[in-house]
Amino acid sequence: MNHDAKKILKIASLSVFFVFIIFYALLRSKDLILGVKIKDVNIENGTTLENSVLPISGNAKNAIYLSINGREISVDQLGNFNETIVLLPGYNVVKIKARDKFEHIDEKDYQLIYSAPTEKENI
Repeated sequence: MNHDAKKILKIASLSVFFVFIIFYALLRSKDLILGVKIKDVNIENGTTLENSVLPISGNAKNAIYLSINGREISVDQLGNFNETIVLLPGYNVVKIKARDKFEHIDEKDYQLIYSAPTEKENI
């Protein structure tokens, strides 16, 4: 009976060890498996702005390529980005596109309205 208990304990401990290894590997590779995600962008969709200069910042974790309106933007090691764009009077669309090394793509479109001050407001 003692020999069977040792064998069961040995098999159970090895099973728990391997389950732990698999769980840890999946936890660590979660970001790579899920791909790139654009998040924490400091602009909101549908916003009306009174300033034509718009600083944009956010995070695109695991991105190797990031573009805003088709222009490539640099990303730091943590995925943070910072860029300033100029809006035209009226309706504007800001398109942020990120790609990771496995060709997963995430795109976000933000519609903004820039209401330029009129001549009467400047007087």
